Amino acid sequence: MLRLFRIRRDMLGSAVSRRLSTTCSPLPPTPLPHRREVHLWYIKPEEINDSSSQLKHYMDLLSPSEKRDVSSLSGERLQKNAILARTLTRTTLSRYCDGRVDPGSIKFRKGLYGKPEIMWQDGDNIIKPPLQFNLSHTSSLIACAVALETPIGIDVEEKKRQTVKSVLAVARRYFTVSEVEYLAAIPYPDIQQKEFIQLWTLKEAYVKAIGRGFSGAPFKNFTIVMGSDKRAPKMHIEADSDCEGLADNCQFALMELNSSHVVAVCMERDQEISDDEKNSLRLKVWRTIPLIEDELVSGTETVNYICGLS
Repeated sequence: MLRLFRIRRDMLGSAVSRRLSTTCSPLPPTPLPHRREVHLWYIKPEEINDSSSQLKHYMDLLSPSEKRDVSSLSGERLQKNAILARTLTRTTLSRYCDGRVDPGSIKFRKGLYGKPEIMWQDGDNIIKPPLQFNLSHTSSLIACAVALETPIGIDVEEKKRQTVKSVLAVARRYFTVSEVEYLAAIPYPDIQQKEFIQLWTLKEAYVKAIGRGFSGAPFKNFTIVMGSDKRAPKMHIEADSDCEGLADNCQFALMELNSSHVVAVCMERDQEISDDEKNSLRLKVWRTIPLIEDELVSGTETVNYICGLS
């Protein structure tokens, strides 16, 4: 049985149709990101029926250990999102392997602090691009970011995310003194909530980019400084913090997706590029239903860039 694979290449809606087998076939190849470019692919779980045959097909792409992890989760919604997150990672990476790698054949290993990495097989007769990737998800959106060579971090948060305690109470527990002061100086609760979510998302993206995670790089060890014009958030390490393993030469990009989610991307600056403009991040964003449909949404109302992009 064959399925129609629809790709909308630009805002004008021009389409190219392809056919893919429902077996574990490689996806049509996608050009690799440029040196300072990030490709972001995201899924909206609501667009995939919980009992669809496609979801069962996605399950077939997973490794035995991934299937066990999915089965161990309680609740159909958690299981579905876990399947989609792993499928998104596999299908996204497969796109950049010249169409010669099945999504289900990709193997992973964990880095020093547990961050997943691609584990290329020695006998693979393919070009092995130096892909870096990172995944983030909420219950309503799952996103995978890809770059070349430079480690990357991404975080996704719902704009209406609610905290059990007040924003300032949570900030005092996790943020630095200067970040708490920044939030406390905002007189309007809705704006304060918005700024809190943005700061949290930026900090999550940072600790994921350096491969440490929240436990390896507590949020109180570094401060995100937002410029007054908010065009380029900058990060510095607080002098009295334990700074071992933290980097202070990172770039950030901040955006909204679908008017419902805040997304932050972080990667280190390229030390070999002195021109700030050439060193700036560039971003392409796709909405996808893996093996079914891709839509390039960069430059549309779906993506609202807040700051940090060239």
